Amino acid sequence: MSEDRSNFVKRAVEWLRAGYPEGVPRQDYVALLGLLRRKLTEDEIRGIARSLAGRHDPITPSDIEDMINSTVLQDASPEDVVRVSAHLAAGGWPLADPPAD
Repeated sequence: MSEDRSNFVKRAVEWLRAGYPEGVPRQDYVALLGLLRRKLTEDEIRGIARSLAGRHDPITPSDIEDMINSTVLQDASPEDVVRVSAHLAAGGWPLADPPAD
């Protein structure tokens, strides 16, 4: 992974921690990781998910791996996607594509 890309992922984790100071609600992980999957690689998603898991919420890295390895990330309801998208947009989530390797 290039340095620019690595810095982007690090900043994404910091931004998500700031945007979810109490931890990502369990019900938002499916939509959040599904949305991130549109812009990030599987390895980047796993790294972000591991960084976020277990800080303040009941989800574990194992739970997240199970979600990533299943098709559940494709199954977020439209309401979940709208809610999480609005949360990300309100926090200034970069809508442009991240730097390419």
